[in-house]
Amino acid sequence: MTGVIRRLLVANRGEIARRVIRTCRSLGISPVAVHSDVDAAAPHVREADLAVRLPGAAPAETYLRADLLVRAAERAGADAVHPGYGFLSEDAAFARAVLDAGLVWVGPPPEAIAAMGSKADAKRLAATAGVPVLPSWWWEEVPVDAPLPLLVKASYGGGGRGMRIVADRRELDAAVAAARREAEAAFGDGSVFVEPYVERPRHVEVQVLADTHGAVLALGERECSIQRRHQKIVEEAPSSGISADLRAFLAEAAVTSARSIGYVGAGTVEFLVTPQGEPAFLEVNTRLQVEHSVTEAVLGLDLVALQLAVAEGRALPFAEPPPVRGHAVEVRLYAEVPTAGWRPSTGRLHRIAVPGVDVTFGPGHGERGLRLDSGVQDGSEVSPHYDPMLAKLVAWAPTRDEAIRRLSAALAGARLHGVTTNRDLLVRVLGHPAFAAGQTDTGFLDAHPDLFTPLAGPAEVEEAALAAALAASARRRSTAPVLRGLPAGWRNNPSQPATAAYQAPSGTIEVAYRPAPRGTTVVESTPDRVVLEREGIRRTYAVNAVAAASYVDGPGWSVTLSEVDPLPEPSTLLPVGSLTAPMPGLVLAVHVAEGDSVVG
Repeated sequence: MTGVIRRLLVANRGEIARRVIRTCRSLGISPVAVHSDVDAAAPHVREADLAVRLPGAAPAETYLRADLLVRAAERAGADAVHPGYGFLSEDAAFARAVLDAGLVWVGPPPEAIAAMGSKADAKRLAATAGVPVLPSWWWEEVPVDAPLPLLVKASYGGGGRGMRIVADRRELDAAVAAARREAEAAFGDGSVFVEPYVERPRHVEVQVLADTHGAVLALGERECSIQRRHQKIVEEAPSSGISADLRAFLAEAAVTSARSIGYVGAGTVEFLVTPQGEPAFLEVNTRLQVEHSVTEAVLGLDLVALQLAVAEGRALPFAEPPPVRGHAVEVRLYAEVPTAGWRPSTGRLHRIAVPGVDVTFGPGHGERGLRLDSGVQDGSEVSPHYDPMLAKLVAWAPTRDEAIRRLSAALAGARLHGVTTNRDLLVRVLGHPAFAAGQTDTGFLDAHPDLFTPLAGPAEVEEAALAAALAASARRRSTAPVLRGLPAGWRNNPSQPATAAYQAPSGTIEVAYRPAPRGTTVVESTPDRVVLEREGIRRTYAVNAVAAASYVDGPGWSVTLSEVDPLPEPSTLLPVGSLTAPMPGLVLAVHVAEGDSVVG
């Protein structure tokens, strides 16, 4: 028996820190947060009992300093550390430092983390245990007859970083060099290896849970095939695309892999399943996964609470996994621009509101059908220093079709103002016939370019502009110092219509809003709500104006508009030859020299 945990330091930030804090509250454990200067006002900091500033390091490095984190736990009087996911959650040296300080480590033993730390070494261990794997080679040892295409992978990495696909053997050296630079920058280790690239496989992972008393259980699998840049954006449990026999095989292989390294706690064993239905071991994630919530939904478990129980030395409360009930689907909502190479979007998040949410951060199913786990709130600043994931939205229902429908409706009706998100893409994915049929694989987004079409077409953008103009007019009248009751632009001899111009993602739109366009009746017009009727059908538009921007939420779509100033102030033009970047970055390599001819 390790002892009862009374105060827990969460060595992480954002959504996962809030998730762990939520379980601490339910168990009577005092949560301690840590934060960089950038995160000083973040939700996870405000929700903890104590919060410790991590001094000195740059924002992107703050949560990667094991010495600062251990010192923070000691200063706060914590007796245990939960690493969350990402950052140092799979760092064996950090786990050892926590244990050496006399603190409880909520995770697997450092030896298990080290054994699985290298993807290449993990594959060799899995093969020794009899688990099927793809062949692999260190990048210097790739045989000349290795089948193309090849995949270069960071040995110590994840999230798609340090990965390159090679279709031509002559491109291998350049791909290795680029992958090594990225892996070194992201993980502090530039080791890479090479394996055959399996085209259009499924990505299926198994949740495992083990205690210190010898129990190792597989808690079902998750389908995680829909990915962008090798990072998952849609997950579900159970997988709709594997047979019962394959499900049983993957569960047994996952337990075998976990036992082979003396695993303890919650972890994930990941597999590729080829189009022919053949599985191959990928890696073991020695931590909680982002998508653990779909497993919680179908099993009615709190995996964080089980992690803490195992860390306290208690046996698992069940000898067999609970039965799977219903189906759960999760989407990851990112602040990014899918049509611009998934470029992160930064700035102030003015509003995040999802209709129909039953519970936040809570496990369970049945009566709790829609769950929101978010690291941000209204007014949060989305910085360039960290991963751009804003939230996870999870729907549970008795059937897969019902779960998809509920999730899609909630996502389409969400009000997300201030940064660009991947919401439209996610709604398109959930509504695609191939997704409905369970025909998913890791090439899903590439195979369906129509998914990148915005939910709001030209007609909806025009409606949004009209609604924005009417709301702006009502807003001006509501603050008018005199004759506030008169409609804007009123005169006893009507002349030219009142117009406004807006900049939309598709270009500039000019709209005549008073009188309303022919065939349109303005039923209601307030600063934040407009109701229009056309051909006997009424539609309601919510308008949120922030400075010169208007965020218009219509029925199942949303449009961001910027008001065009008819008399703009003079602005300074950039000197000829200047370069600008849409976001901060680091130049890793320059492949031209002075005097070279560059063709655009």
